[in-house]
Order: sequence, then structure tokens, then C-alpha cells
Amino acid sequence: METRSWRPGPRNLITDVGGVLVGNAGDGALKSGTTAVLFDRPAVAGVAILGGAPGTRETDLLSPDSLVPGIDALVLSGGSAFGLDAASGVQSLLREKGRGFSVAGFSVPLVPAAILFDLANGGDKDWGLHPPYREFGYAAAEAAAEDFALGSAGAGLGCTTATFKGGLGSASVRLENGVSVGALVAVNAVGSATIGAGRHFWAAPFEIGGEFGDLGLPSPLPTDAAVPRTKFDPRPGANTTIGILATDAVLDKASMKRLAIAAHDGFARAIWPSHTDFDGDLVFAAATGRSGVTFELRGAETIALAAAASAVMARAIARGVHAADAAPGDRLPAWRDHAD
Repeated sequence: METRSWRPGPRNLITDVGGVLVGNAGDGALKSGTTAVLFDRPAVAGVAILGGAPGTRETDLLSPDSLVPGIDALVLSGGSAFGLDAASGVQSLLREKGRGFSVAGFSVPLVPAAILFDLANGGDKDWGLHPPYREFGYAAAEAAAEDFALGSAGAGLGCTTATFKGGLGSASVRLENGVSVGALVAVNAVGSATIGAGRHFWAAPFEIGGEFGDLGLPSPLPTDAAVPRTKFDPRPGANTTIGILATDAVLDKASMKRLAIAAHDGFARAIWPSHTDFDGDLVFAAATGRSGVTFELRGAETIALAAAASAVMARAIARGVHAADAAPGDRLPAWRDHAD
């Protein structure tokens, strides 16, 4: 399968994968928010956690040996452990719609979630007795649609990296066999998505159509390109990159685990350094099966699917940083406002 023939879907968003909708909610003064991904029918899913400081909900049910065959939604949220409440808000909306896993006469919506640490980003976190993330989750699910904002929106609202503001990114690709692959990611990494002190993205080799500035790689590479730039230089900061990889292929839960692992290669291609002890780096992978295309034989097509997962995740990470907007109280510049 020739990668040169891969093209983004019509929106270049994860919603180019059939059966996927995305909604954002948040508060600009808080500098934090939530992103919800809803599936039109239960999706087969897996997860891979490679960071040293994850925060999660309901990830154990995604194990290939667990009972449930599919999930109803996924949530990415700011707020550190407080943000895990967002999944309850999404669950409430899905329950209103009669969605969920049927057991003993009840329907229980299944909504795994992951959070990132954005408490120390300059936003006003004085929310009173109860954090607002349950309401963010409900509002994000209610807003779920094929089109949604990138950059400083939803779970990306308060994201930062070592060098620039982070943000919510997404990208998609359509393979020669008709399968679509899409990624959604909240980029809040300890490391940097850009090379050295400049604006060139580590993900540049995977860019399609100038989607994050069309700068390519610097030539020659700066002498400090391999020097890790992190939030611990010169000061500790917030961390974690959390993402979702979706496809409309027909796959089982074990395959989704492998695809989530492959998507982590996109983290490594787009962020230096990645998967540190202080990141909670996590990828959910979900298959809607809407294309009807199966990958029963392990071979070239399976390898191409994994490569697509890696590349589309790398592109989504760069797009999240590229799309971020400056806001009052920011502690880092937005990429688009920085000149080399």
C-alpha cells in the first residue's frame, strides 16, 4: 500500500471516520476544558499508556479479555484528577438518549476517559466546592458534531508544551483500500513539538498540504536540535499528551491495543522528548467498522494501517500547537505569534 497516495479526508479531522462526532466545552478564564468523542454505535476499543503519570477512568474494560465488546464515547479533559468528572457528564447525556451496555435490565453508558494536568497554567482555578468538569462533559457531548474547533478549545484550552502553547489537534487520512484513519489529541507535553528554539515542527516529514505551516525541516538542523527542551528547563510545568486514534476498519480488541501502541510512535515523531516519567502519555484506539473492510491477514496492509496511525497522530500533534491562540494570562507564546 503506497503511502504517497494517502490523502486527508474532506475535513482533515477525526470525524472523517464514519460514526464519530466530537464536541468541545470549557472556560477561557479557567484555561481548561473537555473534549468528548461520541460513537453512533458501540465501538471496539483499546488503550496504550506509555507515560509515567497517567490519569484515567474505565481503561481496564478495554483489555482484550474483558467482557464488554464496545464503548459509547471517549473523553479527553483538562483539570488533572478533577477532570475525570467530565466522563460523568458525557455519561448523563448518553443515558438520556438510551445508550449503554445492557445488564440486568439497565443500560450503562461506557465512557473511558483520560486527563491532563493544566492546573498551573495561569487560569483561575477557584471554582468553589465542586469543579466544573461534569458540566463541561455534558456540554461537550451535547455539542458533538462533525465540525469542531482546534487549538485553544476543549481539552486543548489550557495546554502548553516546553516552548509554545499546546492545543487540541486533529487530522485524518484515507488509505487505498478505502479505510479512513483519524486522530484527535490534546498536546500538553513536557517536551517540545518544535525543533530547537525555532518554529519548525518535528512532525514536518508527515505534513500534508501545508496543514501546519509548510515550513518543512530546517536546513541545516540547528546544533541544539537534539538537546531536550522540557518544562523542567527552566521551571517545572504541567504535562501529558492524550490522544484518540479512530478508524472505520473492522478490528477486534486485541488489534485496537496494537493500533494504540502504533499511534504512540506518532508521539515520538512529533514531540521531543516524549513518554517521560512526568507525562501521562496515553492513546485510546477505536474502530467503528463502518467501512466493512477487515484486516484478517497479518501482512503489508496491517503494517500500512499501523504506519497511518503513527503518521496521522504526528500530524494531529503539530496541528494542535499550530492552531493555538494567544489569550490573556498565558505563560507561553502561541506558535503563530512567534518569529524565528
